Amino acid sequence: MGVSVQAKRLRKGQLIKVGNDLFRILELHHLTPGNLRAHVQCKMRNIRTHMLADTKWRSEEDIERATLDEREMQYLYNDADTFYFMDTTSFEQIQITREAMGDSKDYIIPDAVIRVEFYEEEPVGIELPATVDLVVKETTPGIKGATASAQVKPATLETGLVVSVPSFINEGDKVRVNTETGDYQSRA
Repeated sequence: MGVSVQAKRLRKGQLIKVGNDLFRILELHHLTPGNLRAHVQCKMRNIRTHMLADTKWRSEEDIERATLDEREMQYLYNDADTFYFMDTTSFEQIQITREAMGDSKDYIIPDAVIRVEFYEEEPVGIELPATVDLVVKETTPGIKGATASAQVKPATLETGLVVSVPSFINEGDKVRVNTETGDYQSRA
C-alpha cells in the first residue's frame, strides 16, 4: 500500500503504482498551457515488463507512490545484462537487470556501498547519493594555465559515462558528478 501524492509533486526517478503495475519516472514536464488547466506529462518505464509509457495527469490528481524498503548493499560486479549486489549484513546476493538500473548504472563502481530499493522483496532499483566521485579515463590533454575558463571538453569516466569537463581536467583526475543531472560539479 503506497502513499498518495499530487501529480505536481512527482519527481524524476520516483517509483509509482498505477493499477497493479510499478513504473519508474524517467522524464517529467509540468505544463500550464495558456488559460487551460495545468497538467503533468510523464514518461515512465514499467519495472517488470520494461515497456515505456507516456501519460498525462491533472496537476492536482492523486498518484500512488510505491512504498519501498531499502537495504544497504555492496555492488560487486556486472555482466552483459545483470548487476550483482551483496547485502552487507546477511551476505545474501541479489541481481538487478540493466533495464531496472536505468541511468543509475553510470554512477556506481565495484565495491561501492549503496542503498538498494525493494518492493515486496523484489529489487527494483538503487538510491544514489547526490554526487559521486569518478576517475577520468579518457579525455584530450589539459591546457596549461586554463584554470577557470568557460571552455569544456568531453571526458569518459571509469563507468563509461561521458560528461563535459573544464579544459584543465586531465586523464586520471577524479571529478565529482551530480547523479540527477549527470553534470560535472568539481574536482574531487
